[in-house]
Amino acid sequence: MSMWIIAAVAALAGLVVMTHAALIGWRGWLDLRRLEIEGRRETAAPSSGARIELADLRERIRKLEAIAAGVDL
Repeated sequence: MSMWIIAAVAALAGLVVMTHAALIGWRGWLDLRRLEIEGRRETAAPSSGARIELADLRERIRKLEAIAAGVDL
């Protein structure tokens, strides 16, 4: 009977160790992703193509709003 208790305690201890290691790895991965996102945010300047596309979208929205308001362009 005591052999089963020792095996159960050892299995539980192993599960706790594995869970703790997995949690440390998960937190490390989240920190890495957070640093990557912050790095992109700091260095990401809109390219000229993106600015042109954004200006085109704004122009389309303005035209659609004018059509919705009944204004002839």
